[in-house]
Amino acid sequence: MKRILLAALIAWSTIGIASHCAAQPVELMEAMRQYKALKAEGKYDEAEPFIQRAVKLGEAEYGTNHTTYGILLANLADHYVDRGRFGDARPLLERALAILEPVTGPDHPDIARLLNSLAHVVQAEGKFEEAERLMMRALAINRKAVDPGSPRLARSLSHLARLYTSQGRYVEAEPLHKQAIAIYEKSLGPGHGKVAAALNGLAGLYRAQGRLGPAALLVERAQAILEKNLGPDHPDVALAHNNLAMLYMSLERYDDAIPLFKRALNILDRTQGIEHPLVATIFNNLAHIYYQIDRTDAAERLLLLSLEAREKALGIDHPEVGMSLNNLGRVYEAAGRHDEAERLYDMGLTILVDALGPYHPIVGMLLDNMSILYQAQGRYGMALERVRAASMIYRRMTERAARARNAGGLIGVRDARYVFARHLEMTLQMPASEPAERRALLAEGFEAVQLASASATEAAVARMAARFAAGGDALAAVVRERQDATERWRQLDGDLVKAATRPPNERDPAGEAAMREELSAIDKRIQEIDARLARDFPRFAELSAPQPVPSAEAQALLAADEALLTFLVTRDRSFVFVVRRDRAVARAVDIGAEELQHAVDVLRRGLDPTGLTDIPAFSTDTAHLLYRKLFEPMESELKGVRHVFVVPDGALWSLPLSVLTTKAAPGEIENPEDYRDVQWLARSYAITTLPTVSSLKALRTTARRARASRPFLGIGDPRLTGETGADRGATLATLFTTRGIADADAVRQLASLPDSYGELKALARSLGSGDDALLVGANATEMALKTMVLTDYKVLTFATHGLLSGELEGLAEPALVLTPPKVGTARDDGLLTASEVAQLKLDADLVILSACNTASSDGTPGADGFSGLTKAFFYAGARSLLVSHWPVVSDAAVKVTTRMLREAQNPGIGRAEAHRRAMLALIEGEEKPHYAHPLFWAPFVVVGEGGTARR
Repeated sequence: MKRILLAALIAWSTIGIASHCAAQPVELMEAMRQYKALKAEGKYDEAEPFIQRAVKLGEAEYGTNHTTYGILLANLADHYVDRGRFGDARPLLERALAILEPVTGPDHPDIARLLNSLAHVVQAEGKFEEAERLMMRALAINRKAVDPGSPRLARSLSHLARLYTSQGRYVEAEPLHKQAIAIYEKSLGPGHGKVAAALNGLAGLYRAQGRLGPAALLVERAQAILEKNLGPDHPDVALAHNNLAMLYMSLERYDDAIPLFKRALNILDRTQGIEHPLVATIFNNLAHIYYQIDRTDAAERLLLLSLEAREKALGIDHPEVGMSLNNLGRVYEAAGRHDEAERLYDMGLTILVDALGPYHPIVGMLLDNMSILYQAQGRYGMALERVRAASMIYRRMTERAARARNAGGLIGVRDARYVFARHLEMTLQMPASEPAERRALLAEGFEAVQLASASATEAAVARMAARFAAGGDALAAVVRERQDATERWRQLDGDLVKAATRPPNERDPAGEAAMREELSAIDKRIQEIDARLARDFPRFAELSAPQPVPSAEAQALLAADEALLTFLVTRDRSFVFVVRRDRAVARAVDIGAEELQHAVDVLRRGLDPTGLTDIPAFSTDTAHLLYRKLFEPMESELKGVRHVFVVPDGALWSLPLSVLTTKAAPGEIENPEDYRDVQWLARSYAITTLPTVSSLKALRTTARRARASRPFLGIGDPRLTGETGADRGATLATLFTTRGIADADAVRQLASLPDSYGELKALARSLGSGDDALLVGANATEMALKTMVLTDYKVLTFATHGLLSGELEGLAEPALVLTPPKVGTARDDGLLTASEVAQLKLDADLVILSACNTASSDGTPGADGFSGLTKAFFYAGARSLLVSHWPVVSDAAVKVTTRMLREAQNPGIGRAEAHRRAMLALIEGEEKPHYAHPLFWAPFVVVGEGGTARR
């Protein structure tokens, strides 16, 4: 785990004086011309004498109280800022303010520029509260004094955004970064250097959050702009090299990062001198790489240089000095020099808390480093205390992000999951002398494991629960309107980021402006809705942003024959929690992420029929190995259990646990029918998959049972003309036109699925419905579905092709295939995408997706979470779903789904138990013995509420 802390300095711009010096002496004007020309080339050493000469000439010509002299002082101050000489810059800026403010008045834009420059110096000194006050005053001046599209306003927004980013206030920073980029692009053009600086600011925020894909797009575009404008040897290009190298470092692409850092050092050495603060930052970042590749001697040498440079340039109490102390302490800890490491950690913690406050993520990571040190020394009480404090910091940040609308969602900070896992580990290692103390530690660990596994699907379940618990139809509609608006905001926000990173010749300024205008309108509407909800429904915030469920509360949610298993997979080991009605138990188990991924890959190769003519062999040895690793250590805690709720993690998301085997098979199985004798986990337990623990609470205490009056609606058997296929997938290279709308003729060429009609008809009969409950053939269109009152149906089934995002060119999100129209439109092109599903209005106890790959997030084994379709159906109002992990063989799907619905009609039989019985019936069936192979009976999993229906 990366625990060396990283930093990047912020590029700064100078105050120009051309408009103020038009009538100044020729010698002064020539000095300024030379200074600006040399500075533009990055030749700061050669430029410095000219700006100093200009100041002396201004003093001689006008005296020390003249406006021109004040502006010259401001330019010299900004030059010192560029050189990292903040101590030299501050008195000059303060003097310039004292000269200019009486002349211009306190609300002039030039005063705002000086305030921003001074704030930057103050921020560099680690005085963040003072810096924020100065920036807020500057922003207020510019909002009043300049045009809303002025670069001056963008500069104020950008400065404040960077300050918030440096403090870990990502939710507040992101919209400011984006506003600044938009203003700069419109006023200066998309290829301007200030646009590049603003792009780098937003990229730094994304990198801190772990959103590395968007960060890469922004950094690469910024670097291209700077190199084109400034040439390859400018200091600003060195900063761009550093930013790109840091991104590569986050991706562990060290061989790509090291040359960029060295190139940046060469540029800075020639243009700024070795004492520039950015040089110390690059030393620090290079040390991180050397530490990761076990070159600790080289890491120590660079960190000592970085520490010395930072103390000299920034002062001994600066937060970057605190970061250097932490990093050096980490190297000493790895070398077994524990006393020295502890001393450095303590010094660094004092500096960072004083400078950044007690809740900054950097403080959290240092606290976790201290916990690791204490754990290695056997000081478990101190170790738990430190990691507990770190966990609280990251919990605050992730909860704040969960309430935000930005595209970051719950990811918050990339190190949060690691800290929560460490917290769980320490609660299990902590000695406990009394049962009550052990229970308290387990309860603490149970909350930590939930924080580590927070997901977007959980949020969708919570939003569904909040809608249906709103208390009345009118209020429920308001809650739903807020969720629709928020989803639209997030979608637009992501689209705008992608649009802004395109090359200039591919940009659509009008389209981007329309997106920004719509975002602003949605933002205003959400604020209005929030005000009403706060007044009329104060519990909404609690329901829509769920907290971890206390273990005692989770126990109370379970029946006597139910258990909840939640997994947390880390690099070296995994953790399993078992919660029963009367107890909670946790264990560390001996399987890490890499071994688990390999095992799942092996099992999935024996389960996926795509492209195969023969039934593949399934590795029962691997299935039993996983059982012994994951389930056997907890077997004694599962006595009397019939129904298991499972919250997976890591590679387990892409494997139905029913295929694990409780006993070793006698040998290699050659005939598919011989799988009938295997002791599958499905024989022992009914299994329901949950997004997270809190989704069980939402489903069992908040989301009431469906009020729908009609039992069933079946959608499928789309009118397609391709060769009839036995599974529900698609093989065309592309289905899309250049407009982003599916090509209706191409959709029509997908393989027809005649078996799906029989499946839907059988499902309808099992629930006492007739053909009027079917939307099939030519009638199974998007338009028909979207115009129906879907809240009338308790059970909905889609029997059709399921398409994964990315498997077809142009398909940006998963989709279900319906009957295409003659000509595709945005509202009806034959593909019901996840975003369109989310706009449906459901009140369903169960949605069956009898199509391929509707469980996997992207179709690859080991992908975390559920598909966008699953999340979308939860959002639309489903309480449980039946989804698949691999392409579904149609005849087998018919047998499983119809039998499941019939079994679920029996009193006391929940959906998971009904599903288990349907699978066993297929395994034991005599009609097609080869269906005993798990390829046929195991693709589906129940997600959501799989227990007995509760009223």
